[in-house]
Parts: sequence; structure tokens; C-alpha cells
Amino acid sequence: METQTLIYLFVGVSFALYIGIAIWSRARSTDEFYVAGGHVNPVVNGMATAADWMSAASFISMAGLIAFLGYDGSVYLMGWTGGYVMLALLLAPYLRKFGQFTVPDFIGTRYYSKLARTVAVICLIFISFTYIAGQMRGVGIVFSRFLEVDVTVGVLIGMGIVFIYSVMGGMKGITYTQVAQYCVLMFAYLVPAIFISMLITGNPVPQLGLGSVVSDGSGLHVLAKLDRSLVDMGFPAYTDGSKSMIDVFCITAALMIGTAGLPHVIVRFFTVPKASDARKSAGWALVFIAMLYTTAPAVAAFARINFTESVSGTAYAEAPAWFKNWEANGLIAFRDKNGDGRMQYGPGDPFVGAPEYTPEGEGKSGERLLDNAATDNANEVYLDRDIMVLANPEIAALPGWVIALVAAGGLAAALSTAAGLLLVISTAVSHDLLRHTFKPDITEKGELLAARLAASAAIVVAGILGIYPPGWVAQVVAFAFGLAAASLFPAIFMGIFTKRMNREGAIAGMISGLGFTFLYIAWFKLWAPDANTPENWLFGISPEGIGVIGMLINFAVAIAVARLTARPPAAIDALVESIRVPRGAGGATHH
Repeated sequence: METQTLIYLFVGVSFALYIGIAIWSRARSTDEFYVAGGHVNPVVNGMATAADWMSAASFISMAGLIAFLGYDGSVYLMGWTGGYVMLALLLAPYLRKFGQFTVPDFIGTRYYSKLARTVAVICLIFISFTYIAGQMRGVGIVFSRFLEVDVTVGVLIGMGIVFIYSVMGGMKGITYTQVAQYCVLMFAYLVPAIFISMLITGNPVPQLGLGSVVSDGSGLHVLAKLDRSLVDMGFPAYTDGSKSMIDVFCITAALMIGTAGLPHVIVRFFTVPKASDARKSAGWALVFIAMLYTTAPAVAAFARINFTESVSGTAYAEAPAWFKNWEANGLIAFRDKNGDGRMQYGPGDPFVGAPEYTPEGEGKSGERLLDNAATDNANEVYLDRDIMVLANPEIAALPGWVIALVAAGGLAAALSTAAGLLLVISTAVSHDLLRHTFKPDITEKGELLAARLAASAAIVVAGILGIYPPGWVAQVVAFAFGLAAASLFPAIFMGIFTKRMNREGAIAGMISGLGFTFLYIAWFKLWAPDANTPENWLFGISPEGIGVIGMLINFAVAIAVARLTARPPAAIDALVESIRVPRGAGGATHH
């Protein structure tokens, strides 16, 4: 069976499974729509949480970033896994004991203020839409190659699929869909990793293969071979780090703290029966996540070896089929600067901007002609880093069914997180803004309708952000973590562990932390991208790590304002005291 037919088959069967689960588990009440009725098994919830959190950034983009950042890419591994330990210990059981539907629910009640709830909703929407932009971009990339459509068309198809199972099923449908998606994405990630590890090192365990000797007779270990190859082509050694220590620390910390403040992850701990189950869910989620994250460094190194060996110095006329497959979608390109017909790969961008092809046909070597102005370096190959994991099986010439499996896995990763984020956005609008702020007399039926309408509107916005993302998938997701660290995490943390924190302090802290972090990221990524260099960064901290400074500003402003204003009421003191004892939590309730 041809590879393309297998791709249609695997993707079609997986989509049918997701939609079937959504129909089977359709939410019929707000309780089921928001928290799946609060009766999800901790192991099942841990698996669903892992799928919710292991997004397109984890599956598609993270290994690609590590492949090209080398040692510096370890910040994503450390930050995204370490954050779950913090979440399990500091937040999950206490929020479950509180027994409400959403993060703004907690903040609005703990800080006895509709304004605090509204500010929390604004923070949540900023975070969620930033995060979802990366997911929809990932969906578009997968569809563009494997279904042979334009990236924009791929995003539109993904929007339709997410609409069906998130708007219909709510949290109940999403939970069980995400269990299926976790199984698909993990199988799709591990199978090619095992194949490629065997091909390169003879070791079937990728984690061990990364430290093994390459099977080419050179006697070199994987990383030593990669270092030598890259240095010969003019790149820094793979195992050398170029980031400053302060930037490494801040990015890692922002990703960790942001994990503990992500609203679509936190809400999952409201779906289990007891507070102790919330802690168990976090533990199981960490186990399920580690299966992918311990494999990613090996996938990254193998991908970089295969890519450089199959491209550098190869005549374009003899380029492998995978290169021309991805070239057709504008995600890889060749510009023959010296006219020798061979692909010279080295540091720097080969031309200005993303590929813009001319309608004038082909060059003398058969390459697609470009309108882009050439740069003055020797590099002739453009590569979108987000394709590395998806292209890896093709580069390694693996069987067609493995390529099809990776396509289904990439879509599972992106769609699972996109659905969770859309649910968080719709819940914030219907439950927090309508029911608890602007329309308290709304019926349950009306609230459920509002949630579905909000999810539908959010899908449209998410699609637009997916078509015009502000960076690589993993970079965009890192910005979302920074925003979460700077806005919601301090308010949640102080709401649990500090009785003295009041509504004035929490509101001022969230606004200042979010405002500073968003403006910093927007300045360097949207308004002045040419200035996005280490010498222009505040204290040498990149936009990916600035959430740590935003968090410190949030804490400082909140504490200062709280000291200058009245203490919270006695009832809030009693509420905080009860939250700290994670026993006796009932079902999630409307407060």
C-alpha cells in the first residue's frame, strides 16, 4: 500500500475514533462540560493530562529546537518536566480541595472580588490564545505535508475537527478523547525513535542509543560524531552552549513556574473525585510525560545527523524524495547561490524571509525558483525547524506505515491541547464572565449554550493565530508559559499560602505582571524583531525567559499593595485555612 494511502487511512481512523468518543461522551450538563462530572479515575486523568500538556510543541517542535540549539535546547526539557513536580506539590491538591470549576473561580472567590475574577479571565485568555497559536500552527504543518494541502488549508481542517469534539463533548468528551490521543501520539513518537536508534547505533532503546557508538565504523559516539560534523560545516559544536547562564536559568524557571500556572492543566485536577486523587493524577501525568521527554534528546540528535548527511553537499538533482516533498509545501527550500547545483548547508539564513516562490518554473538544476533576496553567507538551504520530527522517518527511509503513524501522532498532540485550551476559554467566558459577573441569573441550559458559542468563536481566533504565528511552535508555547508564570501563578500561590494577600494586591499584581511580560514579548517578537538580540535584552534575558521577571514584579507589587490596604475578611481567612488541609473535598460546585 502506498505511503499516501496509509496516511489517509491512519489519520482518518484516528479522527473517526476521536469524533466517536465525543459523540459517545457528549456533555449534557455544565458539570460534565466543565469537569467531566468530577469522577475521572486518577490514572485515566493522568494520561489525559499528559496528552493535554504534551502539545504540538512537545511532539512536533521540541526535538526540532533541540536538534538545532543543541545543549541550549535542554532548557525546554528541564522546564517543562520540572514544572509538573511543582504543580503536584504546591497547587493540585489544594485547588482540588477548593472544589470549583476554573482558575478564575478560585481567584474570584479567594479574593472576594468580581474584578479579580475578570482580571484572571483576561490573563487566562492571553495565555490560552498565545498557547493555542502554536497548536494550530502545528496542525497546519502536519496537514500541509501529509494531506498535501497548503498550511492555511491545514489549519482550517484542524479547526473543523476540534470544533466537533470539543464543542460537543466538553471536558467529558475531551478527557476520553485525550486518553486515545495519548496512546496514538506516544506510539507514533516511540516507534520511529526505536527504528532510527537501531539504524544509527544498533541499540533499540533511544535513550541508551544517544550515548552509544555510531554503527558506521568510525568508533565515535553519537554526540562526538555530531560535534565533528557540525564543526566541519562551520556550526558550533552540538554540545556547546551559547546562551548566558542567566538566560538559561530564567527560561527554565519560566517554563517550570508557567507549567504550574497553566489554566488548561490546572482545570484537569477538578475532574477527579478527591484531593488525594489530584496529587496521584499529577504523579501519573509525570510518568506518562517522561516517556516522551526522555526520548526527545535522542530523536533530536538522530534527526540532525540524518539531515546533515542527506543534504550537505548533495546535488539537488539527486536530492532525496523527502526533500522535494517538504519543498512543495514551502517548509524547506534550496537557493543555488554559487550555481554548482549542490546544496551547501551551513550557518545563517540562505535568503531573506520565508520562501516565496516565483511562477517562472525551475532553475537549471530543477529547483523551485525564489523571489527572496539572497544573503551573503554560504548557506543555501532553508529549513523550518518544526518539520524535523515529522520528516525524520522519511529522512531515515522508514516504512510508509511509520510515516503515516507519525502524521496521526502529530495531529493527536496538537489537537488534544487545542481542545483543552478552547474548553478553558469557553468556560471562562460562560462560567466566570456570564454566570458570576454579568448575568448571574442565567440558566444552566443557557450557560451551556454560551460555553459552546464561546468555544466556536475561540476556534476562529485560534485559526487566525495558527495561520500567522509569532514564531516557531515551541517558541510560541514558551511565551504562553511566561505569561502564566507572570500573571496567574503568583495569585494562585499566594491565595493558598498567604492569608494576608487581599483583592487589591492580587489584582494589582496580575495586571503588572501580565502587562510587563506581554509588552516585553510583543516588543521583541512583533514590533521590533530586528532588536531581538542579547545585547538589547533586559539583564540579558530573552523573551522566552522574561516571565520570571514578570513573576517577581507581580509578587512585589501584590505584597506592597496588600500591606497598604485592608486585610481580607475573616471568612476568607477561614477559607484559606480549610484549603490547606487537602481532605474532604467533594464535587466541584458553583459558589
